[in-house]
Amino acid sequence: MPENEVLATGRRKTSVARVKVKLGSGKIIVNGKNPEEYFPTKAHLIMIQKPLEVTDYIGKVDISANVRGGGLSGQAGAITHGIARALLMLDPECKQALSKNGFLTRDPRMVERKKPGRPGARKRFQFSKR
Repeated sequence: MPENEVLATGRRKTSVARVKVKLGSGKIIVNGKNPEEYFPTKAHLIMIQKPLEVTDYIGKVDISANVRGGGLSGQAGAITHGIARALLMLDPECKQALSKNGFLTRDPRMVERKKPGRPGARKRFQFSKR
């Protein structure tokens, strides 16, 4: 693998993204598609671009992301996390900007499991006095 190419893993909820970042013209590919085709909302596209804006790498690196599991928001978060970790390996000087904006922190929030004897994690069946 060339020195200017970096692999990183990003995670969010149940989504896992394998992100490859290399110096280039600014192309982004998510699961073999353009991000505009893959993500229906503008918010997800903005989320993916944020680590690049913060570190001033927009248009300077090519990104290829392979993401599995979860929904679209979790996948966008996983890609964001992966891009941030890859940029850190590519250029260690951008650590302060990335960590200040919270891109290097793995979001630990997960869906709470369903408990036995209940319809959901915390919801209870309707109480009947008689």
